Amino acid sequence: MKQQVRIPATYIRGGTSKGVFFRLADLPESCQVPGRARDKLFQRVIGSPDPYSAHIDGMGGATSSTSKCVILSKSSRPEHDVDYLYGQVSIDTDFVDWSGNCGNLSTAAGAFAIHAGLVDPSRIPDNGTCVVRIWQANIQKTIIAHVPITNGQVQETGDFELDGVTFPAAEIVLEFMDPSDDGDDGGAMFPTGNLVDTLDVPGVGSFPATMISAGIPTVFVNAADIGYQGTELREDINNDPAQLERFEKIRVAGALRMGLIKTPEEALKRQHTPKIAFVSPPKSYTASSGKAIDAADVDLLVRALSMGKLHHAMMGTCAVAIGTAAAIPGTLVNLAAGGGEREAVRFGHPSGTLRVGAEAKQVDGQWQVTKAVMSRSARILMEGWVRVPAATLDN
Repeated sequence: MKQQVRIPATYIRGGTSKGVFFRLADLPESCQVPGRARDKLFQRVIGSPDPYSAHIDGMGGATSSTSKCVILSKSSRPEHDVDYLYGQVSIDTDFVDWSGNCGNLSTAAGAFAIHAGLVDPSRIPDNGTCVVRIWQANIQKTIIAHVPITNGQVQETGDFELDGVTFPAAEIVLEFMDPSDDGDDGGAMFPTGNLVDTLDVPGVGSFPATMISAGIPTVFVNAADIGYQGTELREDINNDPAQLERFEKIRVAGALRMGLIKTPEEALKRQHTPKIAFVSPPKSYTASSGKAIDAADVDLLVRALSMGKLHHAMMGTCAVAIGTAAAIPGTLVNLAAGGGEREAVRFGHPSGTLRVGAEAKQVDGQWQVTKAVMSRSARILMEGWVRVPAATLDN
């Protein structure tokens, strides 16, 4: 049997996610281009597909938040420092989804770009903030990361607290520039042309939905319309296969209406997008950490599913969608937050609260968002080499 091969890698927490980061030049030659070889490598690194859904034989954590790989390289695009490519590795099926971004790991992408020597040293101050200009290759968008620097190095420790992350760290501010989708597969920010549609879901029913492509394609529905309060925690939903199946039906119906897929069967190969989220006006609840969240402390409640399970906090890209939709009067998100014009919202999620801002305006009757802003943190957990059996790289 062939021995293992080792590949330089860094294991990083970004926001409420963590993933294995690679420099493009460090990957085996066959994996430096998109294709089956790269997918097989990332699956083996994470430990997928795993019928036990445990990732015992890999770096993954058997959740959508921890089954991630990232590739960074110096950018060839003007006014950008790095290209950032993200792969969401399915836990129990033979599949890597490249259809979207991870907003949480976008934070780590900015920090890793500096750690890995991919940012021009002349742009890194001795002390202060380094502005890292990231080209998000999955969705063809620009992200600006404001990374704190101390003595020429990324400052990772600090007192910034992020609900869903146990320990404090240094704050990194992210700006998602022009986050609405103007690409080929989603069309405008509101693919249906409406702020609210009636979504007909076979086997489930019909109810209002806001379908938006900003940050990541997302289908928003009212919690009350599908029998929820908006205060639910992971175990309230993830332990009920029938409810998860119902959410998947809603997600597929939304994907069809948004033009992301042509047939329901295509959803099996597009698990990462769109997201499905449900919203509610403010209510008091107890977060998963035991922290009391008072209704007066939030503008609305949001619960979102990722890769078929309720997320333990909130995906960064979905937070962008929330902030964007909240800024546009008449969407379900905006109405849940009380309606009217607003530049930022603080929403409650299963682990606590998060504030996100967005700048929205109407141009020729169409809504546009120039940027969405939120704060996260990132920390290197381990660096060195990840090892995989050499047979992984065989054709």
